[in-house]
Amino acid sequence: MTIEDTITVTPLTPAIGAEVAGIDLAKELDDVAFRRLHQAALDHLVLYLPGQDMPPPAQIALTERFGAVEPHPLKARADHPDYAGLLVLENTPERRGARNDFWHSDITCAPEPPAFTMLHALTVPEGKGDTMFCNMYRAWDGLPDDLRTRLDGLTAAHSGEAIRQRNRATDTDGNKDIDVPPPEIHPVARRHPETGRRALYTNCFFTTRLGDMTAEDSAPLLAELEKCATVPENVYRHRWRQGDVLIWDNRCTMHYAEYDYDDTEPRRMHRTTAAGDRPRA
Repeated sequence: MTIEDTITVTPLTPAIGAEVAGIDLAKELDDVAFRRLHQAALDHLVLYLPGQDMPPPAQIALTERFGAVEPHPLKARADHPDYAGLLVLENTPERRGARNDFWHSDITCAPEPPAFTMLHALTVPEGKGDTMFCNMYRAWDGLPDDLRTRLDGLTAAHSGEAIRQRNRATDTDGNKDIDVPPPEIHPVARRHPETGRRALYTNCFFTTRLGDMTAEDSAPLLAELEKCATVPENVYRHRWRQGDVLIWDNRCTMHYAEYDYDDTEPRRMHRTTAAGDRPRA
């Protein structure tokens, strides 16, 4: 029996997500195992690997296999003091974690947003802090024909201003002194560089306007697109347990993190991202 035979990939929903068993992420994966993991990520968009005891060096090393590990371009939160590029998402009685309860793809305001994101749950409040994911391939393909035709070839502006405003709104672990660069312009429908499929690439958090429309005129259409993307049959909801690892393809998904825990309920996650390329139509 080969290592490939011991790895199982079980879909979680018809639309998105798969559970992967037979891999110990604390150990270095051989090329065969990594190819299987990478292909599963391309096929299912979100991978769930339960019961992992993955130290930071192993998380960084695995992320590097998907692409160069990068710090948050806006320095929205502090890196781990000992591991550059490892972001600590933490909620403690001393300080609340910054909110992430809005649908978005990670850092679409960057010139080259991350390709993959990896999140490892170290401490979680039982039954709280779920994260939801939606399939943006299906979102694009499922748009009404006239709307898809209207958007095809259109670009959108993405700004990090929303992160600055979020961090300044409340006393959290978010950096309040963010230098926000000018907006980046990306296609409304981006073509995935590895699969060749097109995915809707807008969100109501980072995306400020569509084409030459004003922000005010764009807002209702952006909200309509989000509603289309997040219909229940297109969403996987992950209920975290200690040791869970999620890996998702940031180029064709959005996610939303429930913020239903308070400052007495500790939560600690380690997050890494793998560098991506500039979105193209």
